[in-house]
Amino acid sequence: MSIKQGSIVKAVAGRDRDRFFVVLKTDGRFAYIADGKTRKIDKPKRKKLIHLAKTDYTAEGSYETNPQLKKILYQFNNGG
Repeated sequence: MSIKQGSIVKAVAGRDRDRFFVVLKTDGRFAYIADGKTRKIDKPKRKKLIHLAKTDYTAEGSYETNPQLKKILYQFNNGG
């Protein structure tokens, strides 16, 4: 599985199932993900890689603030 920093992923397990996130970093079997809304950049969710589905998209541009993350993920989480 080639989930890297900047990848846009879909959670397939847990309470955040079917929502999209940006991978902030990876660490062995885990990825740290955030969406800027419920999971902020300063406190990302640690999730096992097997519970994430990779999309064909990566975050373009800067994603250093929560509003930037929300803007990147808007089309994914809102069906646009």
